[in-house]
Amino acid sequence: MILITILLALGALSIALALFTHRVARQVEIAIPASGRFLDVPGARLHYLDVGTAPAGKPPIVMIHGLGGHLHHFKYSLFDELSRDTRVIAIDRPGSGYSTRTTGKATRLTDQADALIALLDTLKIERALFVGHSLGGALSLTQALRHPTRVAGLALIAPLTHFAGRFPAVFIALAVRGRIARRFVANVLATPGFITNRRRVMPKIFGPESVPRDYRVRGGGLLTLRPSQYIGASEDLSAIPAVLPSLEARYETLNRPDAPPIAMLYGREDAILDYRIHGERFAERVPACVLELVSGGHMLPLTQPERVARFIRDVFERSSG
Repeated sequence: MILITILLALGALSIALALFTHRVARQVEIAIPASGRFLDVPGARLHYLDVGTAPAGKPPIVMIHGLGGHLHHFKYSLFDELSRDTRVIAIDRPGSGYSTRTTGKATRLTDQADALIALLDTLKIERALFVGHSLGGALSLTQALRHPTRVAGLALIAPLTHFAGRFPAVFIALAVRGRIARRFVANVLATPGFITNRRRVMPKIFGPESVPRDYRVRGGGLLTLRPSQYIGASEDLSAIPAVLPSLEARYETLNRPDAPPIAMLYGREDAILDYRIHGERFAERVPACVLELVSGGHMLPLTQPERVARFIRDVFERSSG
């Protein structure tokens, strides 16, 4: 009888948390609705923003966010700033933001790279300067290795470049395997858990810099509370070990004479990805890569948008159309 009572109580609690999560997700989507266009590509439906006109002889800029992120990390400031001078496209990666993906598809970096190329094909863009932040940096490098003729340059901001055998501790909550378990956590536990722990988690992601006061809406921070965002980030995380080591083995090919210009911007105090592993180690293997270090953390597109804009413009000027 006691066991049955406990099970009934747990079931009732799970239903209550699921209803709470669903209500929060609806409120978030009202506060931060999809603001771009949608395009179906193999394995995914991509949500993206496309603004501005590229000068003659210069490529457009394609911006790719990191793990658990969305295009609002660029829309916060960088998108409007850069689109004054050229064409800028910011993309929600498959499974992130308002982009969706077919179950089991477009989780690996290689598949996501193909999906983004399909988008560029539809937009009739032959080559682009890829701006990648964090996991978006790994995806940008995947583009350069998998689709080299489509890459005019790489401007990488705190990029993931090496698999160190374990993930940053702040992402441990995403390390759930199995579709059923992942969906249960996403629809029942993740949202109330994040709300409860946000004051502890957010400083770790942004530190040592402060979280912008308007990050919740303008920076899209509330989108983290949607179950789909948790599922997408968890799937992305689990797919990294299967692909990243094979990409690492090919970095030396980026030393070829016709390779695109590559530059990295890293915060010395980045608590998510160590610049010595992901920045300096990469630059040792690809000497043409220009590595710039600044005082700051991992979320530079949001905490230092002016500095990041100058960095991107510098690589843009070195990228041929």
